Amino acid sequence: MERIKGTALPIPAIIGLAIIAVNLIGAVFAPWLAPHNETDTIGDIWMLPSAHMPLGTDSLGRDMLSRILYGARTTIAIALAITFSSFIIGIITGFTAAIHGRWVDLALTRVVDTLMSIPVLILALIVLSVMGTSIPVLVMTIALLDATRVFRLARLVAQGIVCQEYVEAARLRGEGLWWILTREILPNAIPPLLAEFGMRFCFTFLFIAGLSFLGLGIQPPYADWGSMVRDNAQAINFGQLAPLYPAAAIALLTIGVNMVVDWLLARDHLSVGDDA
Repeated sequence: MERIKGTALPIPAIIGLAIIAVNLIGAVFAPWLAPHNETDTIGDIWMLPSAHMPLGTDSLGRDMLSRILYGARTTIAIALAITFSSFIIGIITGFTAAIHGRWVDLALTRVVDTLMSIPVLILALIVLSVMGTSIPVLVMTIALLDATRVFRLARLVAQGIVCQEYVEAARLRGEGLWWILTREILPNAIPPLLAEFGMRFCFTFLFIAGLSFLGLGIQPPYADWGSMVRDNAQAINFGQLAPLYPAAAIALLTIGVNMVVDWLLARDHLSVGDDA
């Protein structure tokens, strides 16, 4: 990628930001943009696109465009809630392990290693099958599993910061753990954590869609893109494009976020190179 000059953004980053902006606008203003309610039956099943129904209908005769807009609100909101929760848990535990070291670091690392040794999908399926698939259970289950990845990055980044002189000076002044976490370590760890946030969001977004496709994610009557692909999969046999619309929405948002993450990583790399 070319060197970033001034405030100019590379074309892939602009495209990625545009994709994210369109999805966020659709999610936030879904009740005003959607021509129908997400649960309204307006015609026969898998009707072809028309002026009244730009994307046709789904397997129950509901408007596909309305379902996609409402699905964006549900899927993106839950993915963001999970990602924020996992980062709060992972950053606090990772920074704590790096600051205290010794037995605290050892205990937290062993717990994380144990959880990471179990395949995420299998563990999530077990927990959701036992505890149910309500949205709070879904959020907390995936957030705890995803926090293990955030913990490893946060711990690694913090270990490179806690040995710096300004952190030692803060300790000698008698500053508490929370002060050191928020004033000394976190500001210096933001660039890699911000890039990781984008990648974790993509993973979580795809993971939710996968669980919904398997029937263990977001449940009816809420619309979400993963379950829309599953519900309309049979339409392919009749030459209909109904399942391709939510699948394309999933792919497009993932690509857009990755474009922005790539730009953030390149910008951080260039700024490090300039400092050197």
